[in-house]
Amino acid sequence: MSKSSTNPDLIAIGESLRDVFYFIHDATVSCSVHKDTCLLCLEYADKIPVQKIIKVPAAGNSANAAVGTSRLGLKSALVSWIGNDRSGAHIRAALEEEGVEHRYITTDKKHPTSESTLIIFRGERTQLVHFEPRTYTRPKLPKTKCIYYSAMGTKHLHMDRFLVAEMKKRTDTFFAFQPGTTHIRSGLKGILPLIACSDLFILNKDEAHYLLKDGERTMCNMLEVFYHYGAKTVVITDGKNGADAWDGKEHWHMPIFNGKVFEATGAGDGFATALTVAHLRHLKLPEALRWGTANGWSVIQEVGPQAGLLDRAGMKRVLRKFSKIRPTLHKH
Repeated sequence: MSKSSTNPDLIAIGESLRDVFYFIHDATVSCSVHKDTCLLCLEYADKIPVQKIIKVPAAGNSANAAVGTSRLGLKSALVSWIGNDRSGAHIRAALEEEGVEHRYITTDKKHPTSESTLIIFRGERTQLVHFEPRTYTRPKLPKTKCIYYSAMGTKHLHMDRFLVAEMKKRTDTFFAFQPGTTHIRSGLKGILPLIACSDLFILNKDEAHYLLKDGERTMCNMLEVFYHYGAKTVVITDGKNGADAWDGKEHWHMPIFNGKVFEATGAGDGFATALTVAHLRHLKLPEALRWGTANGWSVIQEVGPQAGLLDRAGMKRVLRKFSKIRPTLHKH
């Protein structure tokens, strides 16, 4: 699984975007009584001062996974779609610098690169995402140890079906599925075939509740339901409350590593990426959860989804720093 091998260890599939971060101070937050729903409030029809702008050229869940995988010492490739514009050129250049194979990226000559605008206020982000209309070509994928599938634009159904058929043929390929917003909003029925063929299914608690609409559920129940739908290992993240995992035999709860949150964009991607890489390195689930937690912890120390992604030395350093924080086995 070295980066010198011919074929990539991991192929990440999903649409790439340019992330633009706007840091503001002139806003208010209005929350419900129990603080489970909050609104970011800006003065209507006014000019809002922006303190700082940061641009991340090669963002998007799958691009983040490809970059994170490369930093952790495995060879990665990205299957994605970009525009024939400066943003698209910047994406290729950024991936090249990170050692990510980008030959499988398609340049759309009709539509520009998709973009995400993030408003940062008091360390939290409100994200405005625009996916350009695409005709997603079906790539001819090389042999690989892992296919990692995440966020796409609205017309993702053909790619979903292609990957389900592909994974039925690639029985020795590890399939990690981290659904993007469009997958979640399409509903449970639409992604059941992807869940059924996933070796690792990763989502956050809010997404799990959205997919399982019939009332509030316990963490154990949600893990069991997704496992019942065919995922070999299910991991549900819950922000400051950590993450829970179930492989049909053991239920592990992983607490977070303590630290100040500077900016949280991409923490989930960092977690999912390192968790996947740990699986590819044949680490057991409890240690894989520590890898994911370490990467997520590092991401929130920086601005954007990639600045804090750990390399191999950084991973060892963070795991050593938090050596006493380990997952606990829960009765399930």
